[in-house]
Amino acid sequence: MHDTELYRRILGLEAPWSVTEVKLNVKEERVDIWVGHKEGIHWPCPECQTLLTLYDHTEERAWRHLDTCQMKTYLHACPPRVGCKEHGVRQVILPWAEPMSRYTALFEGVAIDVLKECDIQGASRILRLGWEALWNIMDRAVERGLLAKKKRVPAMIGVDEKAIAKGHSYFTLVNDLKRGMVEYIAEDRKQASLDGYFQQFTAKKLGKLQAVAMDMHEPYVQSVLEQVPQGEDKIVFDRFHIMQHMGEAVDKVRRQENRDLVEEGDERLVKTKYLWLYAPENMPEKHLERFDALKRQSLKTSRAWAIKECLKGLWSYVYRGAAERFWRQWHGWAVRSRLQPVLKVARMIRSHLHNILTYCKHRITNAVSEGINSKIQEIKKMACGYRNRDHFKIAIFFHCGGLQLYPGTHREP
Repeated sequence: MHDTELYRRILGLEAPWSVTEVKLNVKEERVDIWVGHKEGIHWPCPECQTLLTLYDHTEERAWRHLDTCQMKTYLHACPPRVGCKEHGVRQVILPWAEPMSRYTALFEGVAIDVLKECDIQGASRILRLGWEALWNIMDRAVERGLLAKKKRVPAMIGVDEKAIAKGHSYFTLVNDLKRGMVEYIAEDRKQASLDGYFQQFTAKKLGKLQAVAMDMHEPYVQSVLEQVPQGEDKIVFDRFHIMQHMGEAVDKVRRQENRDLVEEGDERLVKTKYLWLYAPENMPEKHLERFDALKRQSLKTSRAWAIKECLKGLWSYVYRGAAERFWRQWHGWAVRSRLQPVLKVARMIRSHLHNILTYCKHRITNAVSEGINSKIQEIKKMACGYRNRDHFKIAIFFHCGGLQLYPGTHREP
């Protein structure tokens, strides 16, 4: 088999395209392939598909292709153009690459696979391609995926913030809780940041949104109330954030009590910070005996811890009425404790109780969003941080957007 026929089959070229020449440069470890076409072909307009005669050819271009063994391989051609009465002069669609790309679809597909598994620097070493070129491939993949993605309102979304740099620099993330993917990214964590997501849709489409899981960040709350029909009944304040506040209250009680006890020569609470923060089921076995003894003692910290653990029961109720009765009992206990950090959290919960108890109806949390946030943190860590905010957005969508990233001529594995 001749080398031209071999590469025609490797490239998957069909008539009217064929390989006209192959050159091997062993010294530079490079293979160059030239592709041409038969004369007298009618080409479809890329816009309206009308068959037209050849108008002219552009200058010769080269596309990086998959390596031949260890040798870089490039495909060369002069793309034909057609003159359409409706759309003007247009370059025809090439079977081996997408418009404006400098890489064959097969190469882009492999590059995307590599970028999914490692950072830009690692991909650069594997593919022997520059940093900027790889960002271009990633950017094109995300742009392609976002264009192909249907504009839809998920049934349940999670709203979260992601710190991207020092100095209170944030992204606002909107996540599809059922599919576990990032739907939207906006600068900052203001009301306008979240408004931008909702303003993509009509009020009718937003009416299909069933629930929004979030923390109690007021700008996000106002955005949902103003933009989403019946938004006041669709907000579900995340229980993990509420329990985090309770955990912080327990720690504040412990720190103050520990200072008081140490002054009296009592070191029972010294180095016990994390014992009170563990969930009982996650307590390391080596600490069980000591913690069991501590929580039975007449300590303010043990009372605060017991109040915190009891609060977990609020999310076990299915019916709102029963949950409200539990809340009143718990609130009374918290008030009688006279522990100021606990009282502060109790007042916070009371002021947001309506949208805490919406959990009885919707039963969602922001756990999926927290998982996505952790994945984003790993992406950030792998890249040793991102100076360019746009690159960070692209990386988030690339790894967490659930997008169809591959070129149309390349099948996703």
